[in-house]
Amino acid sequence: MLSRIINNVEEVIIGIILASMTLLVFMEVVLRFGFGTGYMWAEELTLYLSAWMVLFGASYGIKVGSHIGVDALVKILPSKTRRIVSGVAVIACLIYTGLFMKGAWVYLSKIKMIGIEMEDLAIPKWMGESILFIGMALIAIRLLILLWAIIVGKADGFKLSDEAKESMHLAHEEDNPASEGGESA
Repeated sequence: MLSRIINNVEEVIIGIILASMTLLVFMEVVLRFGFGTGYMWAEELTLYLSAWMVLFGASYGIKVGSHIGVDALVKILPSKTRRIVSGVAVIACLIYTGLFMKGAWVYLSKIKMIGIEMEDLAIPKWMGESILFIGMALIAIRLLILLWAIIVGKADGFKLSDEAKESMHLAHEEDNPASEGGESA
């Protein structure tokens, strides 16, 4: 249930951020090159939106298995050993995200206490940079879900993108276009 809610929220936020960035950059290009003007704040807002996109995307990437990893050694291990090694790796990732969250909390608390605003926008800087904490918290939740799946035997490790397998699959489709969709020549 929690995972489904997080999925939906992440997908909506990623879509809104991507659309906002696209429209903002398009508007800025048209204004700058078409009319010789522009908005001072557009570049800063685009920068913050891209940071939000990266960290939401990193969390979502864990769920959908789009991260690239070096797992050749892990793949040859027996299933039980692979689960143990993967569990240790997930715990190491959780420790890292915990340390990052602690550092982000300290940093955000200090810039909030000082009252620093963004350079071109009248928005408190801690609000724009709160993705440091939020993003790591989302990644930690994804890692906890993965760790639980490893513990109960529903997964034996990270779902990683296999570029070699995908490229071989694409090459096979190019060589045999009739194999797509079950059509014959």
